[in-house]
Amino acid sequence: MTQETPMMQQYKRIKAEYTDAFLFYRLGDFYELFFEDAVKAAQELEITLTKRGSKGDQDIPMCGVPHHSAEGYISTLIEKGYKIAVCEQVEDPKTAKGVVKREVVNLITPGTVMEGRAIHEKENNFIAAHYQQEDGTAGFVKADLTTGEIYGARLEADRPAWEQEASKANVKELILQEEPKDGEWKTFAGTFSVQKSAEIPEEFSSLCTHISSAAILRAFGLLSSYLSRTQKRSLDHLQPIHLYEPRQKMQLDRNSRRNLELTETIRDHKKKGSLLWLMDQTMTAMGARRVKSWMEEPLLQEKEITDRQSIVQSLLDHFFERGDLRDRLKFVYDLERLAGKAAFGNVNARELVQMRRTLQELPEIISILKQVDNGLLQEWITPLDQFHGLLELLEDGLVEEPPALITEGGMFRMGFHETLDEYREASTNGRQWISKLERDEKQATGIKSLKVGFNRVFGYYIEVTKANIPLLPEGRYDRKQTLTNAERFTTPELKEKEALILGAQEKSVELEHTLFLELREKVKTYLRPLQEAALVISQLDVLQGFAELSDRQGYVRPQMSRDGSVHIKNGRHPVVEKIVGPGEYVANDVYMDQGRNMLLITGPNMSGKSTFMRQAALISIMSQTGCFVPAEEAELPIFDQVFTRIGAADDLASGQSTFMVEMLETNYALSHASKNSLILLDEIGRGTSTYDGMALAQAIIEHIHESIGAKTMFSTHYHELTTIADSLSNLQNVHVRAIEEEGQIVFLHKVEEGSADESYGIHVAKLADLPDPLLSRADELLKQLEQKEKSSGMVEPVSIREAAPANDEPTQLTLFQEEEQAEAAKAKNGKLHPILEDIRKTDVLHLSPMEALEKLYRMQQRLR
Repeated sequence: MTQETPMMQQYKRIKAEYTDAFLFYRLGDFYELFFEDAVKAAQELEITLTKRGSKGDQDIPMCGVPHHSAEGYISTLIEKGYKIAVCEQVEDPKTAKGVVKREVVNLITPGTVMEGRAIHEKENNFIAAHYQQEDGTAGFVKADLTTGEIYGARLEADRPAWEQEASKANVKELILQEEPKDGEWKTFAGTFSVQKSAEIPEEFSSLCTHISSAAILRAFGLLSSYLSRTQKRSLDHLQPIHLYEPRQKMQLDRNSRRNLELTETIRDHKKKGSLLWLMDQTMTAMGARRVKSWMEEPLLQEKEITDRQSIVQSLLDHFFERGDLRDRLKFVYDLERLAGKAAFGNVNARELVQMRRTLQELPEIISILKQVDNGLLQEWITPLDQFHGLLELLEDGLVEEPPALITEGGMFRMGFHETLDEYREASTNGRQWISKLERDEKQATGIKSLKVGFNRVFGYYIEVTKANIPLLPEGRYDRKQTLTNAERFTTPELKEKEALILGAQEKSVELEHTLFLELREKVKTYLRPLQEAALVISQLDVLQGFAELSDRQGYVRPQMSRDGSVHIKNGRHPVVEKIVGPGEYVANDVYMDQGRNMLLITGPNMSGKSTFMRQAALISIMSQTGCFVPAEEAELPIFDQVFTRIGAADDLASGQSTFMVEMLETNYALSHASKNSLILLDEIGRGTSTYDGMALAQAIIEHIHESIGAKTMFSTHYHELTTIADSLSNLQNVHVRAIEEEGQIVFLHKVEEGSADESYGIHVAKLADLPDPLLSRADELLKQLEQKEKSSGMVEPVSIREAAPANDEPTQLTLFQEEEQAEAAKAKNGKLHPILEDIRKTDVLHLSPMEALEKLYRMQQRLR
């Protein structure tokens, strides 16, 4: 059996401490991986799998990536949910005895990554910890290492609440005390990590002195112990835990966020087409992250809502100042993450130049705020006006375009440091001497091709082609290196200048590196002020974006309802309106009060029932975010929760049918809603038989009406349900209007009082271009069903055997049958014909074009 080398023994010893991570083991200019790590990494990264030696009769699998391009490979693995332990040489190979000492200097995980493709500038990158207490309560703490934010909450013993918090924050990594059991955290899509100890390390203790909840402290213990164990570097930028109570913000469960398409569309999971796509009019990455968090957690406190709205109003009123502000924000970099990188120790000179550029914009932003008459904005001036010393330091020190690496020099201005200037002058003068030497030697020898060059191995040299060697005076140069076609020489003077130049360059680079580390430490002393300024800028950016959106789209400031009523005049769906263009969207009113808490919505497929429901929810969310809303007028209550069951979806992985998912989501709404909630239910009961579905739908409506009292919008195709409005005092029938013209359905998308006449299902099928024979057969069967319903009062399926032959033409129920019979009776009594009477009574001057068209159509139908 082959004896393992000392290097492989070292590798296996380190790998044993990081069994759940890829070990990137530094060997020279490469990070190498062995055994199972190599096999799996080669597959995931699509790189060559090779071998290094053998163990017994088996080859040792190996793959590797260049250290200078490792970041891209690491980002790929992080995006796939893996962890990477970076193992570096921690002693100089020249002085090492035996195997060079190596240690893991950083464990990069999906929740702790600080840079690379895995970090999205417009999204937080949260790592979270969950600790379950014996009494059933739980602590939940989430942190973003790139910004330093930490949030903590105490949750009740309700598993959906835990999973909802992790889902809402889009947590990338979740820390538990033990591996999750089957069925636990089934909706969590991130990476799990285990941390046994929940003790808070000393260096993190100052971040939680204000916390009294044992559950939150234990969760923070899991998180901080994990960070201490894995990061192995300063985390001074972490901020004290910000406590939050989930119930102090509007609750939007995962299904409602999906159904309302808050951050991504249902169909293709893209931002475009979502509410976030519309509302994100920010100019900075900080603002983009802030608007997303605000939109996912709308406010419940009236003062906080009106404070935001007052700033939006002020910025809306100051058009030119708002334009100037947007222009200034274009040059503001991600101050929040730049401060975090400075504290973390991985900020470079280019990023500090970005910080400098941001700080240079703050005086202009302050000047704009002073011009806007709003007391709340004036309070934001102080946090922005505390960086004169830091700005001066960065302006005096760094050049305009420094290199990306801090080990190459070229970062600091002339005049910043006297010794550095001396090294540069010596290096510059030496290079000038080299240029003069080349000119002089060409003239002295008469060899025009003679040149003075440099490489890292041999230093400076005089190169002469072999054809010109006979022209050299004997003993003029000392031979240094022989090439195929040339000889290289040196002189005592050249050696002396070489030592001077190279010594000055090396000393210059070393001094610049030292000076940069000192500068970075000085930047860290401004850490808290930088974070305060970043918070102000992000909030200001969001609110100016709200003002810009409201101005462009013609939104109005919503008023707070004192009695819980909803009054939206000519409301529009904000996203649909944006997509179809101005003036194309059909606006609708929404009116609900204590005597009208529930709307039962009927109307054809594709008429806009779901859009009408969604727009009411989105307008409420926008209002409680602090934005203005798409309406002519709006008076809204503060909803504590919004529940949305719209659309068909199954969960095949869990073996749940569409109808089962529908029932589970409905049950969640019924179990958690209060009288201050908004419930949207679309076509409940359609996934089962007609009578089952109708019975369930009616029972759900009655339960909400009698036991919950929440504002509810319930759309249905079960027209029979419209009769329950007679027995439920707080329920009102409304319908989305449509007309039939020459066999074609025309959607008017207008919501009116009362119930719809029919669903026009076959007409919609015709719009979808189903085959004509199929449509004819469906129409024939529909007539049979309607005839049976007329005679028996029941709806029964018609079998093929029972269907009438093609030449049998039963009388079809018309929309206006009873009306026509009544009018005929009046005509027999000698009165004016009903159509003429209708025309006589019509106020033509107050009819809209659409109303006039519909009235004319109805008259035409009656005459036929």
